[in-house]
Amino acid sequence: MKLNKAELKEFLDEKANRYNNSNFIELDPISIPHSFSKKEDIEISGFLAATISWGNRKMIVKNAKRMMELLGNSPYDFILNHKDNHLEILDGFAHRTFNSDDFIYFIKALQYIYKKKNGLEDIFNKYGTKYSLQPAIHQLKNIFFELPHPARTVKHLSDPYKGSAAKKINMYLRWMVRKDNRGVDFGIWDSISPSILSCPLDVHSGNVARKLGLITRNQNDSKAVFELDINLREMDKDDPVKYDFALFGLGVFEGF
Repeated sequence: MKLNKAELKEFLDEKANRYNNSNFIELDPISIPHSFSKKEDIEISGFLAATISWGNRKMIVKNAKRMMELLGNSPYDFILNHKDNHLEILDGFAHRTFNSDDFIYFIKALQYIYKKKNGLEDIFNKYGTKYSLQPAIHQLKNIFFELPHPARTVKHLSDPYKGSAAKKINMYLRWMVRKDNRGVDFGIWDSISPSILSCPLDVHSGNVARKLGLITRNQNDSKAVFELDINLREMDKDDPVKYDFALFGLGVFEGF
């Protein structure tokens, strides 16, 4: 599809406008944090839901709801106040390769982050740069695994410094930072500018982006994310990841 820059922006603005609405929520993992009202519950439930966001969307939502049930539908309270014996209830949980050992460690790491590091938002605020949150994702991974942990669990948190597109965590950051005034993205981390967000890049959005000439790189990796960042920020420097809705909608709903 050959469009000039102005035509491409108009096309993607229209698609972003179409798909960035509350109808998007029900079948998406973002529905999990939307069932909470307390800031910390939203950010923790969102983080856990994003962590298991690969594969079939219905199964993601089902298993993320199960995660919340196991945490007594009070994730922040559970994270903060659990004792080791409370973690036994998580035995047997699994979503694809994310199992109960991983889940248990995530609970312990989140407790460490909220008790010792002033919470998730503070890490991203502290380690993000003027232009990017990718360095903060790298630092989050370092901090997250400061406690003794199963080696197998490390793979469940991506690191752009090791070439990953970090799709799940970039999606999570969109939820927390971007305020869309349409009832989808929360915008509760107002210490961080949406202008430095990166688009969650997966098979669907990557294929669409290549067809539209927004990416030339073949792999969906951190270099492709950087390339996409540049092109999306040219179209909207203040809110570049609104185009995630356009790329996702074109790929998943329109088979573009």
